[in-house]
Amino acid sequence: MKRYFITGLLIWVPLGITFWVLNLLIGTMDQTLLLLPAAFRPQAILGVNIPGFGVVLTLIVVFVTGLLTTNIIGQRLLMFWEGLLSRIPVVKSIYYSVKQVSDTLFSSNGEAFRKALLVQYPREGSWTVAFLTGTPGGDVANHLKGEYVSVYVPTTPNPTSGFFLMMPKQDVIELDMSVDDALKYIISIGVVPPSVKSESR
Repeated sequence: MKRYFITGLLIWVPLGITFWVLNLLIGTMDQTLLLLPAAFRPQAILGVNIPGFGVVLTLIVVFVTGLLTTNIIGQRLLMFWEGLLSRIPVVKSIYYSVKQVSDTLFSSNGEAFRKALLVQYPREGSWTVAFLTGTPGGDVANHLKGEYVSVYVPTTPNPTSGFFLMMPKQDVIELDMSVDDALKYIISIGVVPPSVKSESR
């Protein structure tokens, strides 16, 4: 009896969480429909609310934005917009901090979140999976003796929160593991071990 119940849970829990996450994402993206005039919203045209139209609109807006900002006029408009934001004290700090992080994360030649690491945290002898985010910079680097790397140690099972650490490069072990496998390992609380690439060679 207990075995059947656990087997059922193993089937339904992943499905339930997957649908819950998808519903959350689609529901959030559907909020972009509020940007349209009421007469042009799908509910007004079709007479029924169909979830998912906001996803299409979001993708179109993102694509058109990228398309427009690749030409000279788009670049000038972007510079004007950023110049406007730079004059607002609180907004300036938030916008440029987020922009710098996003530029680093989504840059094709950046090193942020391209490598999975094995580090000792929170104490010597305890190991956890972390991600390389770069190297210390600014005045911080002047106070660190030797070669250091910047790492992000995510929490489990929610990797969007975690800790930023600067560690000696010699204390960091680079893993032969993709970032996707490392994230699965963290989210599953170690239940889903990553495949060992070296075994297949």
